[in-house]
Amino acid sequence: MAKRGGFPGGMGMPGNMNNLMKQAQKMQKQLEENQKALEEKEFTASAGGGAVEVTVSGKKEITKVKLSEEVVDPDDIEMLEDLIMAATNEALRKMEEENAAVMSKLTGGLGGGFPF
Repeated sequence: MAKRGGFPGGMGMPGNMNNLMKQAQKMQKQLEENQKALEEKEFTASAGGGAVEVTVSGKKEITKVKLSEEVVDPDDIEMLEDLIMAATNEALRKMEEENAAVMSKLTGGLGGGFPF
């Protein structure tokens, strides 16, 4: 006669689910702590050989813009705009890269950890 039910271990499943829930709660707490730490960090990037420097927070907010006098040319505002945009995008990329690295480290142990 064929065995009924699709879970190996039969009655052991509730214990496994309990452990799984505890692991998920622990991971959620670590995720929240890492997210808070990331939000408190700042990421700075420059463009134009350092003529423009932009700092962003982990909350994706610009916290500082620094311009060298020589880059402020009323006859070439477009270049200044491009440098600010480039520095901002690079600072945001750094922040996203750090976030991905933290998340990867946190979830890296999950590979095959779930029984389904």
